[in-house]
Amino acid sequence: MPALDRQGDVFVLDLGDGENRFHPDWLAAVDAALDEVEKADGPRALVTAATGKFYSNGLDLDWLFAHADQHQDYVVSVHALFARLLSLPVVTVAALQGHTFAAGAMFSLAHDFRVMRADRGFWCLPEADINIPFTPGMSALIQSRLTPRTAHEAMVTARRYGGHDALAAGIVDHTADEDAVRTTAVGIAQAQAAKAGDTLATIKARMYAPVLAALRDTANPLG
Repeated sequence: MPALDRQGDVFVLDLGDGENRFHPDWLAAVDAALDEVEKADGPRALVTAATGKFYSNGLDLDWLFAHADQHQDYVVSVHALFARLLSLPVVTVAALQGHTFAAGAMFSLAHDFRVMRADRGFWCLPEADINIPFTPGMSALIQSRLTPRTAHEAMVTARRYGGHDALAAGIVDHTADEDAVRTTAVGIAQAQAAKAGDTLATIKARMYAPVLAALRDTANPLG
């Protein structure tokens, strides 16, 4: 399960050491961690990271298929996480040490910056291959954070991007060796910690107003 630690002005949220899929309990734990980050005083920033082969494989499809009657509520909760992270009043950095797929990739896009392992691991939006269309909120998030060309390729072809290709496409901001992914992310976060607060929250809210509106549409989240 996700666990929150603090290194000086930087909160580090370790998402776990498995596939880190979005089980309702996992979502609740991440939300509680974001509560702690948001309520803290003074300079602060957030790094999300993971341990092992995966950063996150996204939606917990096994849980979802077993609870089909809760499909809409589940999507609303996932959208709420994306919206909250996108508008968090601190600078956020995703440390992608492993595979980052589907909603896990979207979760990474909701961060301000991304650092990816250079030599192994893929970033991928596989929805076109697994026959699950993007929701309007998900489409808005992806298209707000990637160039039109990259968003089109990633969404339509389900391409798997390695670290160097992801950097070239503008999906991630930095690449690093395996043992430097997290420390690089912490360094980026530390340099921006003083920006935390209401002004940053307002900037993000206004910058991403249409995306946040789409993600917070609880009446018709599936389109």
